[in-house]
Amino acid sequence: MQEILIIHSGEGGATTVERFMDHDLRLRRVGCGGDAERARALIVAADSGGDSRPAAIALEGMPASLELGDARRPHTLGATLAAAAASTPVVDGGGIRAGLERWGVMLADRAQPGIFGQKRVLMVPGLNHTGLAGALARRADDLRYADPFIYFALPAVPLIGGRGTLGQAASPTLDQLKDAPFHRIQPLPGEPGTPREADAFEWADILAGDVGAIRRYAPAELKRKTVVVEWATEEDVADLRQRGVSILVTMMPALDGRGELGRWSAATIEAIMAALRADPDAPLTEDTYLDLMADLDWTPAVRYLQPGEAGINRFAFVIHPLSLRFVHNHKSFRWTKYLPDDLVEAVAAYMQPMYLSRITGGVSPTTGQRIEGHLISLGATPRQMMNHGERFTYDRLNKAARIAERKGARIMGLGAFTSVVGDAGITVAHEADIAITSGNSLTVAATLEAAKQAVVKMGATDLTQGKVMIIGATGSIGSVCSRLLAQAIYDVVLVSIEPERLIELKRTIQEETPGSTVTIATRADEYLGQCDLIVTATSAFGQRIVDITKCKPGAVICDVARPPDISREEAALRPDVLVIESGEVLIPGEIDFGYDIGLPKGTAYACLAETALLAMEGRFEDYTLGRNISMERVKEIYRLFKKHDFRIAGLRSHDEFVTDEMVAEKRALADTLRADAALFARTQQEAADKLATMPASSKGVKTKRSSALPWVGAAAAAAAAGVGALLLSRRRK
Repeated sequence: MQEILIIHSGEGGATTVERFMDHDLRLRRVGCGGDAERARALIVAADSGGDSRPAAIALEGMPASLELGDARRPHTLGATLAAAAASTPVVDGGGIRAGLERWGVMLADRAQPGIFGQKRVLMVPGLNHTGLAGALARRADDLRYADPFIYFALPAVPLIGGRGTLGQAASPTLDQLKDAPFHRIQPLPGEPGTPREADAFEWADILAGDVGAIRRYAPAELKRKTVVVEWATEEDVADLRQRGVSILVTMMPALDGRGELGRWSAATIEAIMAALRADPDAPLTEDTYLDLMADLDWTPAVRYLQPGEAGINRFAFVIHPLSLRFVHNHKSFRWTKYLPDDLVEAVAAYMQPMYLSRITGGVSPTTGQRIEGHLISLGATPRQMMNHGERFTYDRLNKAARIAERKGARIMGLGAFTSVVGDAGITVAHEADIAITSGNSLTVAATLEAAKQAVVKMGATDLTQGKVMIIGATGSIGSVCSRLLAQAIYDVVLVSIEPERLIELKRTIQEETPGSTVTIATRADEYLGQCDLIVTATSAFGQRIVDITKCKPGAVICDVARPPDISREEAALRPDVLVIESGEVLIPGEIDFGYDIGLPKGTAYACLAETALLAMEGRFEDYTLGRNISMERVKEIYRLFKKHDFRIAGLRSHDEFVTDEMVAEKRALADTLRADAALFARTQQEAADKLATMPASSKGVKTKRSSALPWVGAAAAAAAAGVGALLLSRRRK
């Protein structure tokens, strides 16, 4: 059995026997109190021990050299210690630390995808952790160094500690530290805390470096932080747990099992590898260690420290104001109602994505899988998205995806108009590092289920004998709704402003559903009076999508569009017609959105529910993208919907639940109108006269826009930074 002597900078000692890479090893720890001369004497004594001489000596917390960025300096005392041994290899971890850190970050990211993605990283310190800093920098949103304020008590102001100034600051930093005592370079975990610059620690999502430095210099409150260190003891774990740290990751291999807590320093691991190398005379170079590293079977330990945080699948969902009403009603932005609407709408569009809230409480009753979501908002209304072009929205969705990653989400859903802009999520999915879904597969499934319930409530007994119209039939939702409805209601009317695509869709339906009757049209008016069910799923602006006055008595209109195609005022003109929203969904569990999304408690839009459902199933993949929604995906998402006990919420009409009493009144009125043609004609005419006085609207935009002030366009760009910053600051409070 080979012995490894570990001389550490603390006090006390212990001996343990461990097995590593199929070898039994005796690890003997001896403290030198940070005294270089005591360490030197221990090295000399061990090296001259004859047959009892250790196979290798590890110097823990006593580096031979200091490295920061591209700068390197020998430590005045540490550099001399290795020479005290005539025969025994003396190592300090520097030969393997950088390589194992880089490899460890890759393995941890592979085992826990997204654990580092787009996070803010604070190196505590960056000194002698170039591998860790480099690997995290490639995955992080931003990385800073705590070295200036933990070693020199400098203020954490812009540029100090930033990556941009590392090249200029590294050499002077090492010049100041090369003569420093070991305890200053690498504090021991048990040393009294001297917190520094709490704002810098609060800014970070990840604290990476030495556990001793983190425990000494970090504030007492580290809630929801991830700590990435070389190694840690159970005492360190207890301290970090008490401070609120969520996740601890150790970068060195565990000797007692794959994926267990790494309790041994890089110096110890290097000494073991030096002892186990095939050729005892081989030089201790990086290449020598690489061969040994290649034989390691390990995964860095990822330990969740807080109860209930392990095993949660996370998602994110993007929303945006459907109209200025949503901006004015927000508690933080009510003051905007005193500004010109055009200005508010234009400036809000330039705002960067804003984090709104955490969604908690979702759990599958079938599998027990828990989920957590994050709401992120863009500032643009649908009109602004259309005015600015696709790239404008893509860029903001990409930034939202980075926020989602930072929050640990592995899939992001596109809500409302973000799901139809441009290529309906394809570009965003290509450019983002997390999975993307438009949520339209479940939107289709929920819509059809809600429509079925509505027409049954309104008295339909045989759906196959009815007639259905789909407006916006060639769109992503409309086309698959058309194909599925044709399989249940054989007489369908397809309406779209794209005649060439209507022809293709008609042929597809006739091939899929032989015997179906398919009518195509570019306008809905001629056929409205024949249809029992109208599904509207358009992205039109400032137009009247459905002339509700022309509908037959007792018709059902399912308004899938978000924002809706039919206003409350238009719906009121025909009290015999039932206008419902697309099917909203109940997510299982005690759901708390942390934000008012405009729906009853626990109720979600179907597109949001699809994102949550995919997270619950662990399907972190691009799911519903583009304009050609797969019927197979719709059917699959509905199976998952049933599996995890998601449910259709009660039918709603313009933010109100449809009650049995409401349906009974509409059915009675519809029966009366069917029985009296003259009364129906008068009702239609009266409704048409009132409709003529209403401005056409769609997506919350009236045909006649408010007069745009000539300076709005220029002011928007100029004011965006100032007003946007004010909005954000108000939201964070």
